[in-house]
Amino acid sequence: MRDMLDPAADNIFDAVKTVYTKTGVVETVPKTEHDWEKIRIGAVTLAEGVYLLKIPRPFAPPGDENNSSGSDATELSPAQIKAKLEADPVLWNAKIEALRNVGLEVLEIVKEKRVAELWDAGYNLDQACESCHIQYWYPGDKALLEKIDRDIQERYERSQRAGKPPRGR
Repeated sequence: MRDMLDPAADNIFDAVKTVYTKTGVVETVPKTEHDWEKIRIGAVTLAEGVYLLKIPRPFAPPGDENNSSGSDATELSPAQIKAKLEADPVLWNAKIEALRNVGLEVLEIVKEKRVAELWDAGYNLDQACESCHIQYWYPGDKALLEKIDRDIQERYERSQRAGKPPRGR
């Protein structure tokens, strides 16, 4: 994940964004063939690379227990993740397919260079990633993430009422 899928996802996440600075608004959208190629590489890597998660293997290097110990543990241990996967392999495969589908969606967007659709694709990618992570990596953070999602939605709705154009989620 860390060395392949996460950087590939960043190619998509970083393709469109709006940054507010003291000097004004900076909008990023793909403009060149190189920009679109980077997004395409991210999409292909996600769509194909996610299938590596179907191959049984350790989830972390030996001795790496994530942040899974202590009274304030925020993550599941590799053994706990493996147990969840083995208890419901259908759910595990559904999460993999959800991420693959986003990669395929982005490939279609890239073919037609549909900039506006990259905002929704980034949202779909975030949802695919987080729905898996909340199940298998940090399930204890679900309430916090739901609160953050509500806060983001409220800010978005306030900006809509104020007449500002949507700028992603």
